[in-house]
Amino acid sequence: MNRDRIEGNWKQFSGKLRERWGRLTGDAADMFAGKRDQLAGSMQEQRGLVQEESERQLEDFLHRNRDWNSSKR
Repeated sequence: MNRDRIEGNWKQFSGKLRERWGRLTGDAADMFAGKRDQLAGSMQEQRGLVQEESERQLEDFLHRNRDWNSSKR
């Protein structure tokens, strides 16, 4: 395993902790930030990207799809 994949695993783990802390305290912002961290970590682990690149790709994706609504499907 290279370093980027290990860092991706760590980011997923810390994202899960942040999400659970948000649920425990009732803070929706922390909960959603934790989910976002998990997704970025998963991208980093699977593709072997550096952290900045995975964050940039996630931001681009979220920006392009900000108007998407699952209830319309």
